[in-house]
Amino acid sequence: MTKYSSNPVDENGIVAWSEDENAIWHDLVIRQLKIVGDRACHEYLEGLKMLNLPIDRVPQLPEINRVLKRETGWQVVPVPALISFDRFFELLANQCFPVATFLRSREEFDYLQEPDFFHEVFGHCAMLTNPQFARFTHTYGKLGYAAPAKQRAYLARLYWFTVEFGLVKENDQLKIYGGGILSSPGETLYALDACQPNREPFELNRVLRTPYRIDIMQPVYFVLEDIESLYTLSQLDLISEIDQAIEAGLYPPLFDAKEALNVE
Repeated sequence: MTKYSSNPVDENGIVAWSEDENAIWHDLVIRQLKIVGDRACHEYLEGLKMLNLPIDRVPQLPEINRVLKRETGWQVVPVPALISFDRFFELLANQCFPVATFLRSREEFDYLQEPDFFHEVFGHCAMLTNPQFARFTHTYGKLGYAAPAKQRAYLARLYWFTVEFGLVKENDQLKIYGGGILSSPGETLYALDACQPNREPFELNRVLRTPYRIDIMQPVYFVLEDIESLYTLSQLDLISEIDQAIEAGLYPPLFDAKEALNVE
């Protein structure tokens, strides 16, 4: 369930963002730019320069698409606040990245479980200018679109620990490439600076078998040797790897179970 609904998009791909929404975008971008510069990976920062996102207003989809299409053939497409897994995988399989055209409210300024426009655009679109990342995401979409539900659950873990919450080595330092981190000021600091989370070398079988929760700071991050490793991943027989992970079963979660709601 969601309390948000996407803004309408006209025939030219333009959204009539309000003054309040432009102000929220400005404040989100300014806050995040202060901390990503020395924490995000080189590929993300280069992509952010290419996109040249406006600060004082919400960017429009055609502005973003001009850059993405030129660099990797991708485009962003507007979607409702929530879409089905079928639709999600279908879009990725066609090099289309879904973007919900709403922004979080001031009341949820610091944390939002749903992917809003800021998360999708500021968090993810910069990496979609990178050919290795774009190829991995395209392959992921094609596999997911053809996969049954059980395999999709394991694919979801792969996406979570790469596209959303991935870390990468860069000149012997840890950097961030996951959009779920880079659109969250709290997690951008936590992922690299906090002593609580585990930071483990990326090992596909372990990634596929590691449970996660969407509503907490992550207890574990997986670290790629380099962004080119994503291209290598896209060349593997991922469905065979998933079948092996299904047979082996999940690892115990590194977090407490979410409390069930009391319904009277």
